[in-house]
Amino acid sequence: MVLAGDHTAWSRPDAVTLKDRTYEHQAQPMSGAKPVTVGQGYSTIAWIPDESGSWALPLLHERITSFDNPITKAAAQLKLVCQHLPQRPISLWDAEYGCASFVKQTADVAADKLMRLRSNRVLYGAPPPYTGFGRPRVHGEKFKLNDSTTWPTPNQMMQVNHPKLGLLCLRLWTHLHFQQSAKHLMSVIQVERTEIGERTNSKPFWLVWVGEQNKSLCSIWHQYLRRFAVDHWYRFIKQRLHWTLPHFSTPEQSERWSDLMPLLSWQLWLAKDGIKDCPLPWQKPCQNLSPGRVANAFATVLARIGTPASNPKPRGKSSGWSPGRPRKQRTRYPIVKKTFTKPKKVSKNTA
Repeated sequence: MVLAGDHTAWSRPDAVTLKDRTYEHQAQPMSGAKPVTVGQGYSTIAWIPDESGSWALPLLHERITSFDNPITKAAAQLKLVCQHLPQRPISLWDAEYGCASFVKQTADVAADKLMRLRSNRVLYGAPPPYTGFGRPRVHGEKFKLNDSTTWPTPNQMMQVNHPKLGLLCLRLWTHLHFQQSAKHLMSVIQVERTEIGERTNSKPFWLVWVGEQNKSLCSIWHQYLRRFAVDHWYRFIKQRLHWTLPHFSTPEQSERWSDLMPLLSWQLWLAKDGIKDCPLPWQKPCQNLSPGRVANAFATVLARIGTPASNPKPRGKSSGWSPGRPRKQRTRYPIVKKTFTKPKKVSKNTA
């Protein structure tokens, strides 16, 4: 079973009366623009049912409050989901979760973790044997991802011919750890795309594996390609299901509306096998329907099963605001800024 987690932002920069707004990361289409917006963040953990495609079925889709952060929220969601699973899953995470904090918070969770690493990360090997003098060392030699001179001989190396990515070179190093999580050993995988024809070499792709060691190197790295289904789901609910279209007044209203997104996604998944494709005039017919294609043809299902809602009533004319009724200005809330203070280093007196 494969799980994937990530978080996204519901941008509300002009909602000055919405409580608990924070600064959230959001990619900007223009180059040079800061990838920051004001709104509310939501963390999602989803089940990826297929080997390929854009289907992602969310199990939890919850708001990240101003008292929480994406790392802590994702760790709590993973722990809650794994308690109800019959087998040990593989969880896939982006580079933001490839840190010591996430590794330590999910150390007791019965799930294998495959995370992407930023190219400027520094890891450490196993410490050398104790010499008998002074304090035993906690870290070994540095392993800088962007400095090949610090790389020891790989524990495993192989070449794979991928049908879409071409010829790939895979390298594996074991028994590495972050500086803040020395007790949690990990395996680092480098995926390098070699030159094929007119293609130029691209930057290496780094992954970190925390889990059982009985899986082959070829199968581990290929699982990470399934993580992008969560990104497709975020795009689908924002563009097709209009998740971020309403302008609600309170966080509780936004949460209730957000709870409908996983329910709608599961309904489309359950109707996928029994629905007939209804392509638009500019679309080609296909066999494996995506969430968008199922949503286009879902009207045929609603026409058969009907709806429990009553018939719409005539609108009429509103009476408007009652004369003499006092008006009260809504409360405006400041933007909550999450701060992080690094611990001060204690200087040692050499005198």
